Amino acid sequence: MADKKIYRYPYTMLSQQTDYLQIDIVGYTPIRDTSSTSTVNKFIAPFANAEEAVKTIDTKSLAGRVGNRKNSNKESKGTILLPIPSNISDTNAVDYQSSSLNSIAGAAVGGVMDAMGTGRDYINEDGKVQLVKGLTSTFNTLQSAASSVNQAVGGGEQVKGFITRFLASKAVGLAGINITPNQILARSTGEIMNPNMELLFNGPSLRSFRFQFKLTPRGKTEADEVKDIIRTFKEHMAPKVSNAGTFLKTPDVFELRYRKGTAAHPFLHRFKQCFLKEVNVNYTGEGTYATYDDGSPVSMIMDLSFQEIEPIYDTDYNEKGYSGPYAPGQDPLTPGTGGVGY
Repeated sequence: MADKKIYRYPYTMLSQQTDYLQIDIVGYTPIRDTSSTSTVNKFIAPFANAEEAVKTIDTKSLAGRVGNRKNSNKESKGTILLPIPSNISDTNAVDYQSSSLNSIAGAAVGGVMDAMGTGRDYINEDGKVQLVKGLTSTFNTLQSAASSVNQAVGGGEQVKGFITRFLASKAVGLAGINITPNQILARSTGEIMNPNMELLFNGPSLRSFRFQFKLTPRGKTEADEVKDIIRTFKEHMAPKVSNAGTFLKTPDVFELRYRKGTAAHPFLHRFKQCFLKEVNVNYTGEGTYATYDDGSPVSMIMDLSFQEIEPIYDTDYNEKGYSGPYAPGQDPLTPGTGGVGY
């Protein structure tokens, strides 16, 4: 098995019309090595001091790291060809989170930000400190902020009412009573402050894929092939032990592709590089223990759970197609049949 690089189930020749799932195994490359710029390497490397770090950071170069966890054309450690499972799907998700900011808090935050921004007034064009000018600007900004908060609450009487409710909630909190100023307002007047709730973007999500394969060897050759496929998945998903045994290295990466013959599938979705998180094999696929004369189970069910290393970005849809390493002369960024994209 050590010298063999391509495994397949079923053990038959693939034709130009055959649809199948191709899984290539490649070594993991840390994010600092996936960029061609030396700036990224300097950024991640240890710095002597904070000043050196600030001088080294190049936001344009760092931005180039986004979206680079695509399937590659580099030589694989092994390739496994499997039939497309009966139940395949993809789910693209983005994380959003609701956020509330009432008018009082909004006015206060705006005032504080404006006050902090007046720091630029402390220094003139010659680089000399102008303390009086800066303090005057800050004082005027804070006065304006106080006026904004007063207006947001609804005037002087409303300010007093708000302060009263706030102090009351803090006072009863000392006795273990949990009540907010908004709850006091609702109980006393039947009103609450408008939370100005809005759904805000909170970050991307990583996609997961789970496949199930029914493996029913039809002879010794196919049984040996199935055994090698299972062992290959288990071996390359396992953490790597360093020479001294002190550290563990990241397992290998799995690159998945839907194929039609030697080309990319013209419709189905594409994958980014994945880690294999789980391999589950049921050696009694028919619910009963049964083997051939050599001990090979007559039926097995293999479940594979993959998760992509990197989220999907809008820039990933700029490429119209990808032909993969088994299309001679094709570059991974060469336009082709892109299907539905990622």
